[in-house]
Amino acid sequence: METQVMNNFGVKTDVPKVPVKYLLYARKSTESDEKQALSIDSQVKEMCEIAEREGLEIVEIRRESHSAKDSGQRPVFKEILEDIRRERFNGIIVWHPDRLSRNAGDLGSLVDLMDQHLLREIRTYGQTFTNTPSEKFLLMILCSQAKLENDNKSINVKRGLKTRVEMGLWPAPAPTGYLKEKRMDRKCETYIDPERGQVIKQVFEKVAYEKWSGRKVYNWLKFELNFRALPSKKHLSLGNIYKILDNHFYYGVFEYPKNSGNWYQGKHAPLITKELFDLVQAQVKGNELKTRADHEFAFTRIMKCGLCGSGISASEKYKKLKGGGMNVHVYYGCTRAIDKHCPCGYVSETELIKQLQSLVDTIAIHDLTVKKQIAAEVTRYKKFEASVLGQELNFEIGDIDIKPYIKFLLKDGTIEEKREIMSCFKSEILLQNKQISLH
Repeated sequence: METQVMNNFGVKTDVPKVPVKYLLYARKSTESDEKQALSIDSQVKEMCEIAEREGLEIVEIRRESHSAKDSGQRPVFKEILEDIRRERFNGIIVWHPDRLSRNAGDLGSLVDLMDQHLLREIRTYGQTFTNTPSEKFLLMILCSQAKLENDNKSINVKRGLKTRVEMGLWPAPAPTGYLKEKRMDRKCETYIDPERGQVIKQVFEKVAYEKWSGRKVYNWLKFELNFRALPSKKHLSLGNIYKILDNHFYYGVFEYPKNSGNWYQGKHAPLITKELFDLVQAQVKGNELKTRADHEFAFTRIMKCGLCGSGISASEKYKKLKGGGMNVHVYYGCTRAIDKHCPCGYVSETELIKQLQSLVDTIAIHDLTVKKQIAAEVTRYKKFEASVLGQELNFEIGDIDIKPYIKFLLKDGTIEEKREIMSCFKSEILLQNKQISLH
């Protein structure tokens, strides 16, 4: 059985009549102008009632929560297009055309499928679209209208944001230490958080006047004050602390958008002065130059993970003491660069040194630089000791046992001395399950 349809050139052609098998597609957008639209379950319920009333065959129901503003960004919608090409179904039931597309790319894909007679029909709550010039044209108009609304909304939002920042109003969530005004007559205004504002001010003062580092501020906020930011109510990370210290908003001005070069005088009350902010920047930049040296660990870059072959990294852990103060512990473990699930484990630096000292008696050391340097150092000390005691030096260089001195350097030597000792081991040093081994 065949039926005649009008092609794109206005000529009637014979097309075999095929039963329409419908896919019910329900989408809930994340766009703000659609917050009051029908939810997905409501769409499904309404369209199922229409299908039952009109005797339509729904072979599948698919749901998606994604904006249709950008082309090719909806995974469920892309699957639907592929299934239509595979002829799993040839009709779509949807609440409104804008649920299918708000961009030219996705709309073009639908029209192409109709031109190929793979998509025979699109049904919405009040309309039916088939492969006829007039109905396809109407479909394109309705979807294009939705795109026009999106474009206009974007322009209106940008215009509204520009108006706000020109009025000195910060258009984003309030930085830590400030709160957003909820009163409608003061919409978008920002005011100082009475609970957290003074703490943030103290952070700037401690960095500027007491030369605190970001790490020291982090420990102070977390362990001594138990300071938590809003709205997450979580402790500030070290990165967030540095972002706060670099935020011009706290002395009354702001840049919007970021890195645009557009600066505005804020309407909010400053938490600090420009002079204090500049002192903080000088201190932070000075600390950045010291950061690498301050956080250099003796036994990194000279060991490997015995399980996956990744490098070994180190980190500092802080423990608050009951009587006040802080204990700092250094732990070494796999970087997981090769295997992110590597179960290597972590070992403290104290335990690591003990293991290395116990291995000194079993390891082979190059007979070159390090042995001569250590022997010379021990000899110099022996000479000093003999001079102080009024004794004669009565031993030969070859009689010196340098291993006790190596053990001493592993524990109390400088980072450079520890690295030099470790680099002279003939065997490869591996860390595996918290244990050091040589291979």
